[in-house]
Amino acid sequence: MTDALIQISQEDTILVIELNRAEKKNAITGDMYAALRDALEEADQNDDVRVILLRGKGGVFTAGNDLGDFNNRPKDGPSQGHLFLRVLQQVKKPIIAEVQGLAIGVGVTLLLHCDLVYADTETRFRLPFVNLGLCPEAGSTLLLPLKAGHRAASELLLLGDFFTAEQALQNGILNAVLPAEDLNGFVREQAQKLAAQNPHAVLETKRLLKERWDVPTAARIEQECEIFDRLLKSDASRAARAQTLK
Repeated sequence: MTDALIQISQEDTILVIELNRAEKKNAITGDMYAALRDALEEADQNDDVRVILLRGKGGVFTAGNDLGDFNNRPKDGPSQGHLFLRVLQQVKKPIIAEVQGLAIGVGVTLLLHCDLVYADTETRFRLPFVNLGLCPEAGSTLLLPLKAGHRAASELLLLGDFFTAEQALQNGILNAVLPAEDLNGFVREQAQKLAAQNPHAVLETKRLLKERWDVPTAARIEQECEIFDRLLKSDASRAARAQTLK
């Protein structure tokens, strides 16, 4: 199945989901969130899929949420991004992320829900929520301190500076950092190895790994989204986003 901005293909039992908006650094729109959500839900229910591989086209993972698309969010009810995050947090099958170029905003926080994450040495990361007058999302205010510790998470989330792949590795966001020329081949090997494992054992192990934090993470996603939506409507956030879009 192929969508204009999301490309989906299957290689044996590996479902590959690719962001395909390279001219905009794969910034994610509401329609893209909806397509991603549908792809994840379908993969989770398809017995022919054992592993989900998430990557971006054009040597870029994603620059995060399309800031201009914030103006298209519904006035009432959850946004497409919110619905995507709910599904991402609930996916039962293992997700591998291949990260290149840029991973900004949700491009970082969604990695906290992936089971294996690999990036190349030149990838730059950033969590600029506070810089935009917003709060973090995807349960990252719970998950990032668990991985990186409170002080490291505070630095990344409160200051919103760029950080390197090596720093992302040190803070528990990545499994490994590889040279750009080796990344794709290595990720495919890892996906194939995982797909060759007993699928029932894989599903049960992932469930057990997540069990302690599953309910608190789901609750934190809802809490963050409520605050995010409120802050999004503030004059300070509108001004910060407008400045960024110039």
